[in-house]
Amino acid sequence: MAAIAIVGATGRMGRALVHAALERREVRISGALASASNSHLGEDVGVLAGGPPVGVPLTANASDALVGAQVAIDFALATDLEARAQAVASEGCAWVLGTTGLSRQQSEAVDRAASRVPVLASPNMSLGVQVLLKLVEEAARALPAEFDIEIYEAHHRNKIDAPSGTARRLGEVAAAARGLELSEVGELSRTSQPGPRRTGSIGFGVARGGDIVGEHRVSFAGLGEQLVLAHCATDRMAFARGAVSAALWLAGRAPGRYEMSDVLFK
Repeated sequence: MAAIAIVGATGRMGRALVHAALERREVRISGALASASNSHLGEDVGVLAGGPPVGVPLTANASDALVGAQVAIDFALATDLEARAQAVASEGCAWVLGTTGLSRQQSEAVDRAASRVPVLASPNMSLGVQVLLKLVEEAARALPAEFDIEIYEAHHRNKIDAPSGTARRLGEVAAAARGLELSEVGELSRTSQPGPRRTGSIGFGVARGGDIVGEHRVSFAGLGEQLVLAHCATDRMAFARGAVSAALWLAGRAPGRYEMSDVLFK
């Protein structure tokens, strides 16, 4: 049975992760971490998620949350990510990281952790999105450059980063399939770029509103035809279940960086 610690356990994704872990007989929740300002410290994390008690109190001490855990699943905000990277490395705990919007320094902290423990970092843990990434890669490689690529994403009103990490990853995959870097061809916003579309560019559209869980659509627009590839998440449990599957796959792996696609395709 895999022992899993949940980081950011009282957030929307943290609560979903508790439920996803309880669905799996081969998983045991061993720890739960929240910020020092959380008003629920000391309470049972299962009860906090609206489920049965699991005998695991919520703590703000990373060492206490990670002790005995084989894998930490982390969807917490990026604010103190460097400290969390140090904590998982010190405890020898594998790390499934879903936090997006990382700075260069934070990304470097993830790399340092990966030199000591296995790290699977992905902006989207949905199994369906991994297939979407494969399809986008194949389409971008197969279709001529005359097909314009546009990426649209929509999320709930409280999402911080825009475009989403998943949308950026879709753009990176499409650009790489054409032998390019997204930094060369990506147009993250056109509000200050009036005029016709730049040949070969990859455009982004963003929507924020209500409680939209997550929508991503990639269109390849040619002359007289369009190919549209899309994924729509209707429940955060899709991400949570994917993250738990990733944690089970990651446990016991060698130190290094892994992708969600490794779980499905390798």
